[in-house]
This record gives sequence, structure tokens and C-alpha cells, in this order.
Amino acid sequence: MNDPQLSWVEQDEQRSARWHSESGMPPPGRVQVADDTMNADTAYRLACEGTALLWRGDFQNARMLLQAMARRAVPKPKKAPRKGAPVVEVAPAQAFHLHRQYQSQRARTLGMLLIPFGDDFAIPLRRAPDVSEACTEAYGPPQGPFVASLRELLGLIGAHEWRRKGVDVEALAARIYPHYGVYSPIRGEYVELVAKAPLPAKTLAFDIGTGTGVLAALLARRGVAKVIATDQSQRALACAQDNMARLGFGKKVEVLEADLFPPGRAPLIVCNPPWLPARAGSPLEQTVYDTDSRMLKGFLGGLAEHLEPGGEGWLILSDLAEHLGLRTREFLLAEFEKAGLKVVHRMDVRPHHPKAGDKEDPLHAARAAEVTSLWRLAAK
Repeated sequence: MNDPQLSWVEQDEQRSARWHSESGMPPPGRVQVADDTMNADTAYRLACEGTALLWRGDFQNARMLLQAMARRAVPKPKKAPRKGAPVVEVAPAQAFHLHRQYQSQRARTLGMLLIPFGDDFAIPLRRAPDVSEACTEAYGPPQGPFVASLRELLGLIGAHEWRRKGVDVEALAARIYPHYGVYSPIRGEYVELVAKAPLPAKTLAFDIGTGTGVLAALLARRGVAKVIATDQSQRALACAQDNMARLGFGKKVEVLEADLFPPGRAPLIVCNPPWLPARAGSPLEQTVYDTDSRMLKGFLGGLAEHLEPGGEGWLILSDLAEHLGLRTREFLLAEFEKAGLKVVHRMDVRPHHPKAGDKEDPLHAARAAEVTSLWRLAAK
């Protein structure tokens, strides 16, 4: 299948280039060439109207223009209601969907500032940085010229820095190096739960949806002789293998491509699925959103038949979805019952990430009430 093409008119000539978008955004239908003479108000207006701007000016000026456009995308503070006016309460689920709608619209608007790439990921603009390493990590080997959004490129550069520096994981006493498109273990509370839960056995464990491999590494560090870590994402598989090699667990942890479970049974099966049962808007969002609770239901539904007698399944799950009105505790307990599972014990921890204390966050009430749990489950 041919890559989508972006078309525009420049110097009275019809031109085109390969279009690339990690979020799956189609190529814009209207494209205008822009340079350092364009001001932020005009750029933002055109982007809101659906006109993309193909940048031909100074690269650093494009970054500043994007920042200025982002400031214009911030919603204006709501006026205080008149004295005596009824207070309109917004349901948590509605607040969540409105917030996602805003984020999606903001991403589309800011994604309208486009950057050209030449061979070997070279950017043919003044003061452009060398992004070849960051692009190769995310895109793979270069395949010729293309156009992508500046916002996406800055995301690649940020991911490259995370991969280069790594994330310190206190419970592991080591650093994990996340790859682009793989969920970074910056929220350490769920890792701490896995570090403290009593192991039912040390012979074998499955880590379902391993991502960076952080939980597989932690189990290996705790003395589990063999860990089989599975994932469907090629990026996650490469990331987990890289981290196991760095940590010296290459022989103890086998990284395997699988939809949920590997063949066989184990006395311990661990899963940390995406916590929010909402539709993922792009492949990159699949690390956060579990569409129709597919992974959660799949893990619970197949757990009993993959557990050894007396074994445990550890489900690591936040109740943020419950506070947002996206899922109920009754639904979760019913899924346990339907899968023939019983709760052996539950360990809870409060989050300590910055958003939990950010009162300006539109979802602050839910985040402040959030609890992350490790459910120790067994077959009935």
C-alpha cells in the first residue's frame, strides 16, 4: 500500500511529498507555504480553519511560533456565575469526554505546522537540529523525503531524550530506558506494589503486556528464575529486550510476541493493562486507553486456565476510571466472578505524581481520589 501524499502549490508549481503521521492523521487537504514573516495570530487562525502551514523559514522560529499557537489554544477562563444563578454540575464522565475532545482538537490544530524532511532525515531549514537518531529510533531506517508535523517531531525528540537518559525506578534500583511509543514507568507507585506483594512461587512468571519490561525485570530481580514477558507491539518488544540486556536479565527474561498469554501455565501471572476504558484515538494512545476494556477482559477471561494450581494472577489497576464514571467497581467484580476468579488480597497505594495535586487540572477531583491497586487473584 502506497504512503499517503501531501500536495501543495509553491512558486506556481504543483508539488507533493510523502506524508507521515504517527497519530494516523490524514494529510491536510489545504496547505499554504509559510515562513518567518507569518505571525502567530494568522498561523493559529489558518490552522483552526484547517489550513496546514508548510514551513520554509528558520527552524527555531517555527518552534517559537508553535509555542505561541499553543498559548492561543488554551481555553479562556469561564466567567463566574451571576449571584443567585444556579450552579451547573458537570458529571465526571462528561468532563472527561469534554477534556479529551479539547485535547483532540488542540492536537489537530497544533499539528498543522509542518516540517519538510530530506534524505536521511535531514531538515532543509536554517538552524535545524540533527534529528536523524531520534527519527531512526521512532520511524526506522530512512525511506526518502517526507513531510510531518513539527509537533510530532518535538515529541520524537523528547522521547529520544527519555531513551537516552532513562527513567530511575526506585523499586528496581536501576534505570529503565523507554522507547518511542512505549509507556514510560514514570508513575512508580504501581511498581512499588509489585515489589512488595508476596511471591506465590519463584519458579516461573508471565508478564502480560510488558511494555518497557519494568515489571518483568523487577520479578527477575526479586528472584523469579524465569519470566516470560509478552506484548503485541513491536516497539514494546524491542524496548523490553533492550532493557533486559542492559540490566543483565537477558537469560532470565524471555520476551515473546503474543496476544496476552504465552503457551502453558505459570504460578504467577502479572498484568498492568491500560487503566482507562475509552477508545484509543491513535496507536500511541493504546498504552493509556483500553478500548472496550479488551485487554482487561482478555486477561481476566484467560487467567484461570493459564494459572498453575495454587497460583496467583496479579492485576495492577487504578480506580481512576471509576471516579471518572467510565467503569464501576461492580463491573470489575462481576468480571472476576464471570472468569471464575476469587480475590485473595488487595494492596492499595495513593498516587504521588504531580497531576494528583494540580487543582487546575480539569480532572483534578478524580485524580485526587485515585487509588492504584494490586489485586491478587486465584482460580476458584
